[in-house]
Amino acid sequence: MFSFLERIPLVTKNLLLLNIVFYIVTLIFGSRGIQLIPILGAHYVNSPLFEPYQIVTHFFMHDDQSFMHIFFNMFGLVMFGSLLEKIWGPKRFFIFYIASAIGAFALYNLIGAYDLWKTKEALVALGYNTVELNDYLIHNVSFTYNSAHEGLLNTYFMKSLTPMVGASGAIFGIMAAFAYLFPNTELMLMFIPVPIKAKYFVSGYFLIELYLSFQSIAGDSVAHLAHVGGAVVGFLLVLFWNKKNTQSFY
Repeated sequence: MFSFLERIPLVTKNLLLLNIVFYIVTLIFGSRGIQLIPILGAHYVNSPLFEPYQIVTHFFMHDDQSFMHIFFNMFGLVMFGSLLEKIWGPKRFFIFYIASAIGAFALYNLIGAYDLWKTKEALVALGYNTVELNDYLIHNVSFTYNSAHEGLLNTYFMKSLTPMVGASGAIFGIMAAFAYLFPNTELMLMFIPVPIKAKYFVSGYFLIELYLSFQSIAGDSVAHLAHVGGAVVGFLLVLFWNKKNTQSFY
């Protein structure tokens, strides 16, 4: 275990350990009835539950009901991030990681916060008081409502209460950079026993996430827009850094 960690570059290793620590702490607190995801996950900026620190804390949090969420993110971090850090050095890689994660948060909010605002405006037009709505969300204070508006109210509450968590935005940024620098490197996927070049795999994955971003699928709780945002920021950043050198590594 320790020999494995010693082979991972410094920033990648510290990010890996931080994510694991946050995940373990989340599980421990959850077993005691204290849910950290609603506190440290990222709510929309116009949700009454949003706090500025969530912009950073959310990308160290992962779904405590799904081990595969953190597993695949950390697998991608070590697999692709280690190589990028060796090429760029720790400072540039750290900047890149944070920029991709915040880019994911920004695009997630660009669309989602607007939808939340429109929903809230519709409720205000129907005569609902924003203070009462916020008191219900924060303090669970009951209020009088028309049952005909229940669907709209539920939409507002769900959008306000559901936080975004995970390092996926940053990982998509890392994958985009890897595909740009190593476009012809062949990847063997776990469920597809055929080598796929990085440029095709990442591009295809990006297009799927872009498509899913604008679909309403029951039970789909993935923040696809965050994945798209992280990939776009990661690609633009590596493109800018590499603009004087158009040659890829392989």
